[in-house]
Amino acid sequence: MCGIVGYIGEKNCVPILINGLKRLEYRGYDSAGLGVLTNNHSVVIKNKGKVSLLEEKVQKTNLSGKVGIGHTRWATHGVPNEINAHPHYNTSRNLYVIHNGIIENFRTLKKGLEKLGYVFETETDSEVLPHLIDSFLKKGNPLFKAVRLALTEVEGTYGIAVVYEGEPDKIIAARKGSPLVLGLGDNENFIASDVSAILAHTKQVIYIEDGELVEVYKDKFIVKTITDNEIEKEIHEISMTLDEIDKGGFSHFMLKEIMEQPETISNSIRGRILFEKGTSRLGGLTEVVDRLVNSKRIIITACGTSWHAGLVGEYMFEQFCRIPTEVEYASEFRYRNPIINHDDTILFISQSGETADTLAALREAKLKGALVLGICNVVGSSIARETAAGVYTHAGPEIGVASTKAFTSQLVVLALITLLVARRKSMSQVDGRAIAEELMAIPDKINSILRLNDQIEKIASEFHDANNFLYLGRGYNFPVALEGALKLKEISYIHAEGYPAAEMKHGPIALIDENMPVVFIAPKDSTYDKIISNIEEVKARGGRTIAIATENDNGIDSLVDYTIKVPSTIRMLMPILTVIPLQLLAYHIAVKKGLNVDQPRNLAKSVTVE
Repeated sequence: MCGIVGYIGEKNCVPILINGLKRLEYRGYDSAGLGVLTNNHSVVIKNKGKVSLLEEKVQKTNLSGKVGIGHTRWATHGVPNEINAHPHYNTSRNLYVIHNGIIENFRTLKKGLEKLGYVFETETDSEVLPHLIDSFLKKGNPLFKAVRLALTEVEGTYGIAVVYEGEPDKIIAARKGSPLVLGLGDNENFIASDVSAILAHTKQVIYIEDGELVEVYKDKFIVKTITDNEIEKEIHEISMTLDEIDKGGFSHFMLKEIMEQPETISNSIRGRILFEKGTSRLGGLTEVVDRLVNSKRIIITACGTSWHAGLVGEYMFEQFCRIPTEVEYASEFRYRNPIINHDDTILFISQSGETADTLAALREAKLKGALVLGICNVVGSSIARETAAGVYTHAGPEIGVASTKAFTSQLVVLALITLLVARRKSMSQVDGRAIAEELMAIPDKINSILRLNDQIEKIASEFHDANNFLYLGRGYNFPVALEGALKLKEISYIHAEGYPAAEMKHGPIALIDENMPVVFIAPKDSTYDKIISNIEEVKARGGRTIAIATENDNGIDSLVDYTIKVPSTIRMLMPILTVIPLQLLAYHIAVKKGLNVDQPRNLAKSVTVE
């Protein structure tokens, strides 16, 4: 969602803030701004649109200063424009605030502040913060206390940074439900919503937790709770490099990340397969594995692409572990007062580890005593810290908003968990070795699919003007149909739907004509004959057909307009292979439509508000 970066030190903060904001562009945003303390007065520059436009504005001013904060905004309250962009001021324009999150009681706070004479200029919820903090400053409180007291009146989520002309030697930052890190340097310190914004300057960070505030000076920092108790914090060393978040010669991050999947899946597997024993070793689950194995029920909770991964996980857990499994949208799970028992395991999946709905559902589950596990990609993220145990996917930074390599790594981790639990229950060593062998072969099989990139691009040329797509799959590949449709919607803005193939006759068949491309995920498995029947039904109605088929299937070519062949593997791992062509198809269609593949409109990489 929105991005935060702040600097205090001896250097000119302006280029540091601009470059930090550029590193945060992948999160999704529609306006940008920065505020800088210069000669003990503040200068705020902001605009609608890209950081590059903000940079042009700033360059015309020769602005410099040693303390500053910057922000990229994704609109929630108020349209995207310069006025609603951050930072926001108090009336005296000597204090300014940047904010990620949503202030749920802002209307109540606003009415109270208006009665005190405060005048609001924007349509945002965030503007209440500088005025509210100012109201406590006017009572004689120092800045840190004024911020702390103001936040005790706020309901909702926030990651904030505050700068004040009256105390120009500090930045105050605080967090509740929106990620925030403190970066430590030599006579300089940084604030950011994502370590990528400050990685060029430091690898030492402190994760700010919910309900914590930090008073940041250039040479020290003080962390306190919102109840004013000082606390000690652990310093973490970031292993990520700048090279990992660069395009590496590819036209787009999304293409780079699709092409990285043999490597990222190898990273997800590395050191985790015990082939001789036919099982897996997942250090993050060591302390809870017995409780996991003896679970009476597994609930997988996620959003978006991670929810699709969870659907595949449901098939795996039920087929091999024989544990009843449910998959829930986190946003629905948290609000419907779910029945949760002590012998349930609830698995939370999130690429960022910061997804707001998933985090809220996690906290609800913890209160009810279930075993709470996480699968996420970002080391040190909120889900990683708040779950009892879990597994990292090791996919590396995923910059493209439309998830690709994170999804396939999630599937691999779910397969590893399945193998671990199933071998402790009823799976034989021989069967365990068969799964392990296929897992180890997956990277090479993906490499062979990626070599079909040119072929898939040609198919995309035939369909980039389509207005609608239908994706159909059965069994393990039904979630792949959902994911393929989602990828196309996200980046090409073409309406697409994923369905279980058997449901085609229950409605979608009415839409099929010569203008409706239909993508079939049709590997040669136990559902193959049924899929072929679906293909015949579409062809009889003039539909245009694309099949994702297996290499040993020569009969399907005469039945469809286009085929994309993938290697064979066992059913539980087939989604890892069949989704790759769908990622490439969506990518090439979007490129041929001239769209911004990495930053699709209205979307954000990390959804940190509801």
